[in-house]
Amino acid sequence: MAVPSLRLEVELLVKGRSDLGEVAPEIKASERRTAVAIGDLEWRDMDADDCEFCCGNGTNEAQDSDFPAVERSRLQEMLSLLGLETYQAQKLSLPDSLQISSESMKNWAPQAPKDLPWNFLRKLQALNAEARNTTMVLDVPPDARPAEKESQMEEEIIYWDAADDISADIYSFSELPTPDTPVNPLDLLCALLLSSDSFLQQEIVQKMSLCQFALPLVLPDSENHYHTFLLWALRGVVRTWWAQPPRGVGSLREDSAVLSRAPAFAFVRMEVSSNSKSQLLNAVLSAGHRPRDCFWHRDLNVGTNPREIADGLVEVSWFLPSGREDLDVFPEPMAFLNLRGDIGSHWLQFKLLTEVSSAVFILTDNISKKEYKLLSSMKGSATKYYFILSPYRGKRNTNLRFLNRLIPVLKMDHSHVLVKVSSTDSVGFVRRVRSIVAHVARSPCRRLSVEEMAHAARRLGLRVDEDCEECQRAKDRMERITRKIKDSDAYRRDELRLQGEPWRKAAQVEKELCQAQWAGDPPDKGRAELRHRLLELRAQQNGHEPTWGVQEFVAGISGPSLGEKQYFLRWMEWGLARVAPPRPRQPPETIVTLRAKHCGVVDLSELLWPEPLGVEDFLREMAQFYEAESCLVEAGRLPAGQRRFAHFPGLALELLLLGLPLELIDGSTLSTPLRWVTGLLKELHIRLERRSRLVVLSVLGVPGTGKSTLLNTMFGLRFATGQGCGPRGAFMQLVTVAESFSPDLGCDHILVIDSGGLIGGALATAGERFELEASLATLLMGLSNVTVVSLAETRDVPPAILHAFLRLEKTGHMPNYQFVYQNLHDVCAPGPRPRDRRQLPDLPGDASRAAAQMEKQGGGIRTLADLAFCDPEKQHVWHIPGLWHGVPPMAAVSLGYSEAIFELKRCLLENIRNGLSNQNKNIQQLIELVRRL
Repeated sequence: MAVPSLRLEVELLVKGRSDLGEVAPEIKASERRTAVAIGDLEWRDMDADDCEFCCGNGTNEAQDSDFPAVERSRLQEMLSLLGLETYQAQKLSLPDSLQISSESMKNWAPQAPKDLPWNFLRKLQALNAEARNTTMVLDVPPDARPAEKESQMEEEIIYWDAADDISADIYSFSELPTPDTPVNPLDLLCALLLSSDSFLQQEIVQKMSLCQFALPLVLPDSENHYHTFLLWALRGVVRTWWAQPPRGVGSLREDSAVLSRAPAFAFVRMEVSSNSKSQLLNAVLSAGHRPRDCFWHRDLNVGTNPREIADGLVEVSWFLPSGREDLDVFPEPMAFLNLRGDIGSHWLQFKLLTEVSSAVFILTDNISKKEYKLLSSMKGSATKYYFILSPYRGKRNTNLRFLNRLIPVLKMDHSHVLVKVSSTDSVGFVRRVRSIVAHVARSPCRRLSVEEMAHAARRLGLRVDEDCEECQRAKDRMERITRKIKDSDAYRRDELRLQGEPWRKAAQVEKELCQAQWAGDPPDKGRAELRHRLLELRAQQNGHEPTWGVQEFVAGISGPSLGEKQYFLRWMEWGLARVAPPRPRQPPETIVTLRAKHCGVVDLSELLWPEPLGVEDFLREMAQFYEAESCLVEAGRLPAGQRRFAHFPGLALELLLLGLPLELIDGSTLSTPLRWVTGLLKELHIRLERRSRLVVLSVLGVPGTGKSTLLNTMFGLRFATGQGCGPRGAFMQLVTVAESFSPDLGCDHILVIDSGGLIGGALATAGERFELEASLATLLMGLSNVTVVSLAETRDVPPAILHAFLRLEKTGHMPNYQFVYQNLHDVCAPGPRPRDRRQLPDLPGDASRAAAQMEKQGGGIRTLADLAFCDPEKQHVWHIPGLWHGVPPMAAVSLGYSEAIFELKRCLLENIRNGLSNQNKNIQQLIELVRRL
């Protein structure tokens, strides 16, 4: 028992002292030897987030031999503490993290270490800026609480100050929880990434990038004696910045974070440093007085315990200019790398940083002979080196002696040595570091993409996550397909032959035939002629063979390996995005500025970019092969035994279950491929078997009002976001409800529908366009148990949606409605609390008048407020704060936005549980409803 007592005593002493040099002498040499024999004692300077040194006998050999065994024990202990040991053989997957459970309705704080991974994932999904907070609300038995502090513990949180009397019985004290959380946030991140599969890792990194957290680049894993370069995990991160050429007009540029080149600057620690790298990096990246907390450090007060398994982690963050001189500290994108731990213990990571960086900043208090020898081996490197010193008293001459020797070796001069002590002006020091970074970037220097950094990692023997066989086979197939795509429009015309004009003609005939059938007129020659035309068009489609590209796509999603299918889908998404024709993007305009320009209601569909080529184009082609074949079989023109494409809906369903949004309404023709959709739902019914109870939740609104972002934040979905960045059709995704929560919620799955760019805001006087939008809005709302209407302004109710309300009121099908007003133009303006209920204003004018007249509603003009608020339980108007806290692209998602979305999600789930929505459907009922609508 002496050793645990010693370790705790040392940690308490370190916490209570600001000068590490004064703590070490207080520990007896015999006690040090005892601790080293166990290999489990580290002293850490708690004044800096990454300042530490290992206590040993002074020989590298002894430390190196003990290191793997110690780390193996620590990793296993950490995984066990967090409840992640069961996910080492079968990794945690993305569907595991997205299930709706009873916890999805609670804004709860973790009470035990095993809650921390799930709390982190849940908050990260909601883009909550406090996701890294590992503070726990500890449930402490009353008899274990100190009597003198009873009054301070009403919230069951124990407070203890390191300055308290440490002469108390250590054993009794150690049995009580302390406010220091048992897990450092970086340890939590590493443990979670080591327990996750490739696709959950990618999702975690993407969400972290939206929160403006520093991203993991090299993941340490001493348990298996290798470190992983996270190229695949970073592959999905997209960066947007203002590109200003030396001459000409600047524009917004968007590119993958792993493909764009930028100068990189590494910050590392050598032995002990009194200065915090992370705080310095945050200050360098920050404009103005408010620091950006990209890199975690101890002063964030979200988990202050020493790191146990995160040493060796390399993080990356980017500075991205916005085009505003008052905010841009650098004129071009810059990458900043941060190695956690001492370079002497993580020489491989340090070697990588020296090979990929334009400059390396080394923070240290003293340069020893050992570090001098290590740095001398870097002779001939093209990287520039800078030292940031905070020397202890008595070591000044030693530092100068070694620096003078290093200057010719590392090709430095005296300007490459910066000294920062407690009396140094922090603002001026940060300004000086920035000027060095800018100077290096202006001069000829190394500029690498993350993909090119991975090449260096491979040469050094690091594992690259993207090098697995499944990923590489999927990538090769994607490249074979995309290599033949030179022009998107030409590819659609020549290779996706069943779409375009053939599908438009067939869709138009089907619409006319449907309208004639529902009109109730007796069969006549006109309807027979329509059926004949439809069969002729479908026969023409069925006469085509799938092109080589479509066959390769079908082969890619037909393989037996689930992982390879997922890899192939992701590669196809990125590959098709790269072959799309480049489009210069001007500064984004909000709905407000567009409306001011056009003096009234704007049809935003007219302002969207042409739809880029995407995975949905290949799925549309599969849908048309299935539609044409099914139509001919139904008419008796084709024997059922000769069907070739009957398995296509099953293949598409696999993609839906893997998290890919599938098209419900075709964006190219604005019509529903009925046979294809019903085929998908039948396959879903077969697959889900007994768990087929559904709630349908739809979101409607004009493009640019944040619909897709809202759904992605609420449920962790993957709907395309950004004006002009995604397809125009309505897409659906499936959210699974945990079996334990299904009886309480009353459903097994939630089918989420995003209206995409279907509702463009056309005026009622626009004739056919308005009627089409109104019909599509009626279809989506008629299928739904719950409908969320996303508004840019409180008066910005699209006329087509108002028209759909009037239609549905006559049918008696009135789902639960939530009206969401999203603040798009003033990101910092505080708004009403999201729970506030507001009365929607009356909507006088042409829109409501024309809509009422089209439905032959008498008794004056009907307003949306008249319809939606007849039931007090359905009166919800939500004010959602602006998405960004600050100015993009360096802005993080605002905490107010994240919290408001959580409240909205909780309200929707409560309404579903309490039966305020329409009666839940099974899949068979949904199929029939699709046919009728």
